[in-house]
Amino acid sequence: WSGVQAINAEARASYDRAASVVGQERFPALIHPTGRVETRSFVALRRAGWPVAPVLDGALRRGGQKLKVIGIDVLSMRLPGVDGDGSVNPAEILPGDDLAFAAPETVAALAGVSDLPALRVSDGIPPGRLLMDIAVAERLLDLDGVLTRLLVLSAPPDDASLEALAPGLIWQAPDQPSDIAQLTDSFHLNLTAFGFLAFTVGLFIVHGTVGLAFEQRRPVIRTLRALGVPLGRLIVLFAVEILVLAGIAGGLGIVLGYVLAGLLLPDVAATLAGLYGAEMEGTLSFRRSWAVAGLGMASTGAGIAAADALWKVARMPLLVSARPQAWAMRAKRVARWQGIAGLALLGFALGLAMFAEGLASGFAALAALLLGAALLLPTVLSFVVKCLIGLRPGPVWHWFWADTRQQVPGLSLALMALLFALAANIGVGTMVSSFRLTFVGWLDQRFASELYVRARSDAEGARLQGWLEDRADAVLPIWSARTTIPQPLEIFGIVDHPTYRENWPLLHAAPHAWDRLAMGDTALINEQTARARGVAPGQKFMLSPGWQVEIVGVYSDYGNPGGQAIVALPDLLARPLAVETRRFGVRIAPDRVASLRAALLGEFGLTEGNVVDQASLKAFSLRIFDRTFAVTAALNVLTLSVAGLAILTSLLTLSAMRLPQLVPVWALGLTRRRLAQMEVMRAVALTAFTFAVAVPVGLMLAWILLTVINVAAFGWRLPMSVFPLDWLGLLALASIAAVLAALGPARRLARTSPTQFLKVFSDAG
Repeated sequence: WSGVQAINAEARASYDRAASVVGQERFPALIHPTGRVETRSFVALRRAGWPVAPVLDGALRRGGQKLKVIGIDVLSMRLPGVDGDGSVNPAEILPGDDLAFAAPETVAALAGVSDLPALRVSDGIPPGRLLMDIAVAERLLDLDGVLTRLLVLSAPPDDASLEALAPGLIWQAPDQPSDIAQLTDSFHLNLTAFGFLAFTVGLFIVHGTVGLAFEQRRPVIRTLRALGVPLGRLIVLFAVEILVLAGIAGGLGIVLGYVLAGLLLPDVAATLAGLYGAEMEGTLSFRRSWAVAGLGMASTGAGIAAADALWKVARMPLLVSARPQAWAMRAKRVARWQGIAGLALLGFALGLAMFAEGLASGFAALAALLLGAALLLPTVLSFVVKCLIGLRPGPVWHWFWADTRQQVPGLSLALMALLFALAANIGVGTMVSSFRLTFVGWLDQRFASELYVRARSDAEGARLQGWLEDRADAVLPIWSARTTIPQPLEIFGIVDHPTYRENWPLLHAAPHAWDRLAMGDTALINEQTARARGVAPGQKFMLSPGWQVEIVGVYSDYGNPGGQAIVALPDLLARPLAVETRRFGVRIAPDRVASLRAALLGEFGLTEGNVVDQASLKAFSLRIFDRTFAVTAALNVLTLSVAGLAILTSLLTLSAMRLPQLVPVWALGLTRRRLAQMEVMRAVALTAFTFAVAVPVGLMLAWILLTVINVAAFGWRLPMSVFPLDWLGLLALASIAAVLAALGPARRLARTSPTQFLKVFSDAG
């Protein structure tokens, strides 16, 4: 829990820090639907008395890193986190000086990169960003005479007319620091759910441990009560003891959570960047908020786990604690109501999954599903074991299954914890494996060109295209423009070529979609846009002000956090948009890829990252994918391990109570060794039965993740596939965990002396 909260707190701090650069979270802005503001609009507004400051930003890749370049006018506004510490001479950052500011880790990563301004370390700049004068940014981005937006620093003159001074500019409300956090809320909610699941499973361990401790203290409690210690004082002392131990354990948990968060942070950052386009810093800070919350959770959890034992002490008459069965589980009394509540929760989960929408409904359905299955589990296990009684001839096995049925209430909490862990592993594993299977097939279709080339400027892109025309089978421009009105959208223009018809997967399409796309006035949109805007093939859709097209198809676009559309290239070039003309897909015979790539590197001096072959691109994408879900795999293993500990503590608790039940069977001829073996077999059998229940629960969980939560979080729906071989591996791991948990109590039973067994008869007499 602490590790997850540390990761979430660090991520949100990174979002807030990133949003604070240039103060864009505080100021409204003037933007143009094309994403580019002409410099003359800025000049006209400044001359009319408008307090505006120009900003130019863009993406750049250097030294194997994706950088965000931010250019500002240092005469219009201050450099945040740079000029406030007195360490920078304002003359150094006046126009014309080739200087940029970056975070220490960014400066270190870019050491040796020659085609960048001189880098100055500044702790006020988030990693992955370069802050510089706008003139330097223009040269670096190869953008002349255009701006990204104009920040309005204070109230403009009342008599000023925006339309007259700067036609086409529109107001944009200030960005809030939580904007990125809202985009990534689904991911952080998912992490929180995993942390809470592990924490809940951990409560079963505490519950079992407290039960074991009170069972061992029966003589002490009996003696203290007989000597006159008030019951209330005993309960208070027990509660204080539990809280003190919870505080110590909580402190250790915070330390371990900090270590766990540090290990998982790089993979979390890769996930956020890959799925949401959100940048997160790679360093972890100790924050008081999650530390205090962790101690609070530890104390609260310990109180909840110990409440049942304390309640039993409070309700128990003075001498009842002298009987071993005084601590017998009372689950049978409420088994019927548990089963009814479980069925009701499962029905509620199914209704939410089928008819509700949104993240909150999805996670509510998951919670109802897991809780309902857990409440129903003891009833299901008792029924299964009852059916097994008598199936195998002989009194020994009849006793074994009858005794197993009797142990189900005592082990129910541990088996519920195991059910949680197994269902989560099956569900999340099914989701991830389905995603990977779909993603691999999607990559094979989408990345059909043998070579992908990116020029460093639009001018170089034009030269590249002409040079490639005579050396490749086909040159496919991958040109794009961005619009923000009526919604943020990336529009790609493509040429009519069989590559797209044969390889591009369409989820929904109008008849003759590709032919109609080539004719113009039509578009394909990605699934995210179709779901977010509620449009389908055959409907009209506005790409930008004054540009309305008919949708002829919807395509899958896994891993893209934003909206996207595809139009015919002539349509895109005919619009007044800032079109980037730097990227190309090159179709060529596979045996000629290496020679053409070498020729490109030599002729144009491009870097390795600017000329990527198909195989390398697919391999890179899969590495990013696998790293994205490394966090999920780690939390799955952690949850399953905690569930194994829950079984261990429950078996330890029951082993101290079961001796009177085993001694008569021993007296009838079963050896201590055979009894120990049967104890291990019982644990494995109950684990296997729990696994059988966990499979449909896990598949239902996966279905909710794919059809409800994934759609609400990312905007796309994935087909569901099942992987039975993975289940067998999980069953083997669960069985091993059960064997390891049962070995200790079984070994103790096998080594118990006959004298100890005989004492049971003397005590009974």
